Amino acid sequence: MDTQTATQPAKSGAAGAAEFPGSDSRKFNYFEPKGRKATHYEDMTLDVQPDPDRYLLQDWIINFPDGTPTYSKDWTRVKAADWHKFRAVDQEWEKTHYQRQSTICGTIQNVIDNGRRSGAVGRFDKSWVKVLADHVGAYKHAEFGLGTSLMQAQRYGFTQMINNAILTNSSYKLRFTQDLTLYLGEIGLDIEGGIDKDAGKRNWLENPIWQGTRRAVEEIMGATDYLEQYVAINIVFEPLIGELFRSGFILQMAAAHNDFITPSVVSAAEGDYERNLANCVELIHVLLNDKDYALHNRIVISEWIEKHGKLCLAAAVQLQPIWSQPRVKVASFTEALEQARNRLRMICAETGLAAPSIVA
Repeated sequence: MDTQTATQPAKSGAAGAAEFPGSDSRKFNYFEPKGRKATHYEDMTLDVQPDPDRYLLQDWIINFPDGTPTYSKDWTRVKAADWHKFRAVDQEWEKTHYQRQSTICGTIQNVIDNGRRSGAVGRFDKSWVKVLADHVGAYKHAEFGLGTSLMQAQRYGFTQMINNAILTNSSYKLRFTQDLTLYLGEIGLDIEGGIDKDAGKRNWLENPIWQGTRRAVEEIMGATDYLEQYVAINIVFEPLIGELFRSGFILQMAAAHNDFITPSVVSAAEGDYERNLANCVELIHVLLNDKDYALHNRIVISEWIEKHGKLCLAAAVQLQPIWSQPRVKVASFTEALEQARNRLRMICAETGLAAPSIVA
């Protein structure tokens, strides 16, 4: 008895009282990094959101009244053998996101301040000022709707990596909405007679040109599948409507009307989209190459793209009259729309999906 008692380890809560597997390792070893070593992004993101299949052995601590768990794999039609495999291409987490957003806001504000200080706004073509009020003012409502949709969608992601990618996407959309709102208000101070601050809202709600886009946005907002919302925005809406208007119209037309400020404001959103698109394409690639559900996921995601593709292409066609409103017409709607269709084809090819029938 004395011998057995002597060999039993002493029970103690003191640091260093016992050795555990991996306690002498200087690396995190509770997850498998994508590369040879874990990145800072992986250290700060992986398994922040618990999962009963991994480390939450006691199952969910809190459930909804109907028994639905805190997070459920049933909140999307697509399936995965391992939801934790996805890593965001931009490796963005809380700190780096705030840093990038702050840099963008500062850069845009500097451009606006310098432009106003030099009197650039007063040299805008009058026909262009009306376009900014009516249509850039209307488009900000689309960005706000998409940002709101993504804000809601991120709550349902099953892992922190997916939630992070969707939430930063939402944040970029809402920041750009704010950029446009503040920009129009500031340049209005330098325009003789001011700028109609309510024109954007009126056009968004009443102008037939924008009703297709409004419907496309509201269809996305009304989707009950969070990944359908994420895919519809980045794979379909952005190339067919977002880039069409931002790159195919604003960035092409502005300079010819003595406006060198608006392109700088809008180009920030183009950079945002490249990051968001890369993350979305990577997630789709993971789902389409899942060892158990690849075919199922291909069918579901293709259905989403076909459904929203029809709405977005119809909405894009309705935007055509905007191209004829500026005094100097340096860009063709037909060419811009064809570039948008090609962009969708290229994105689908990159993900490994067949292009939808509307552009095939």
